[in-house]
Amino acid sequence: MPGPSLFSAPIDPMLAKIAEALPDGDGFLFEPKWDGFRAIVFRSADGVVIQSRDLKSLNRYFPELEKVLAEQLPKGCIVDGEVVVVGPQGLDFDALQQRIHPAASRVARLAKETPAGFVAFDLLAAGGKPVMNLPQHERRERLERLLGQIKPPLYLTPVTTDRALAQDWLQRFEGAGLDGVVAKPADAPYQPAKRAMFKIKHARTADCVVAGFRWYKDTDDAVGSLLLGLYNDAGVLQHVGVTSSFTMAVRRELAQELAPLRENAMADHPWRDWAQASAGDADRMPGAKSRWSGGKDLSWEPLRPERVCEVKYDHLQGDRFRHATTFLRWRPDKPAQDCRYDQLEVATPFELKQVFKTA
Repeated sequence: MPGPSLFSAPIDPMLAKIAEALPDGDGFLFEPKWDGFRAIVFRSADGVVIQSRDLKSLNRYFPELEKVLAEQLPKGCIVDGEVVVVGPQGLDFDALQQRIHPAASRVARLAKETPAGFVAFDLLAAGGKPVMNLPQHERRERLERLLGQIKPPLYLTPVTTDRALAQDWLQRFEGAGLDGVVAKPADAPYQPAKRAMFKIKHARTADCVVAGFRWYKDTDDAVGSLLLGLYNDAGVLQHVGVTSSFTMAVRRELAQELAPLRENAMADHPWRDWAQASAGDADRMPGAKSRWSGGKDLSWEPLRPERVCEVKYDHLQGDRFRHATTFLRWRPDKPAQDCRYDQLEVATPFELKQVFKTA
C-alpha cells in the first residue's frame, strides 16, 4: 500500500454531469470519453495502488497493469484515468468486465489473454506534492511532461481546445468503442466527488417492445423499470436493456396501466425460460444472477409483448444497450414485430490507434 500522508487516504474522483451538447464558448479542454473502469493510480516509493471509483483496490484483478504502472510511472505521483481492455474492434468493455473475478487462477489467465491498459487524463500529485488546486490546463501541461516517455499499454489521452475538432471526435471515435466527449473547464481545480465536468454522449432513439417489468424497490404497486426487447434476424425477441426514468406518480400509474398485459403473460412468453437462467448467459437474460448484480433482486414480471415504447439511448455494447435508456413516449402506432435491430444506427469502425494520433 502507499505510504502515509498524501498516499495514505483514498481520493474521490472528480465527476461529470450529462450535457446534451458540447458547451459553447472558450475556456474548455475537450477529451475523448473512455469506456472502461475509472481509476486513480497512486505511485509511491512503496509501490502502486489502483483505486476504483468506489475507493476500492483493483490491484488483484490487474496484476499485469500494476507491474507496468510501477515500471513506467515516476514515484510520488497520483494520476487519474481509465483502465481499459483493447480488443480487435477497439475498446472491449465486455472483456474488461470479465477481469473482475474471484478466482486467482482465472485472474492470472485473463491477465495474459486480455491484458489491460491505462489511459491517463489528469494529474493529482507529482514529486510527492499535490497539484489538485492548480487549474486544469496547468495540470494537463504537467501531466504531459510527466508522462512524455510512457509506452503502451499506458497512454495519455488526446486533448483539444478546438470545439469543432471535439465535435468531430464525438462522431468518429465511437467506431473505436469510445463513449463520447468530456468537457473540462480549463481554469478549474480538481474537485473530488464534485460534478465539475461535462460528459456529452451519443443520443439516439429506438422503438422497443416492453416485455416485462420489475417492481420498484420493496413495493408491489409501483413499477421500477421496464424490460425492453428487440427482434433479431431470426425473429427471436432479445432482451436489450431497461428504462427506469419515471417519477413516483408515473411508476404507480404504470402498475395499473400494464396490469391487463400481465394476464396469461407467461404462457407463450419468449422469455419464459429465463427464471432458470444461469449467470453469464450469452443473451444476458434479465433473470440471471451474476457477480455484477450485487445481491440485488433481479426477479421480474412478464408482460405480453404487445406494447411498444420509444427510448433514448447512447450506444450498443454487443447486442444490448450499454446504459439504462430514457423513456420518451409510448408508440401505439408501432407493431411490436417491427421493433428490430435493423432500426439502430451502426457506428462506422475507427482504429483505436488513430485516436492517439489526432491531437
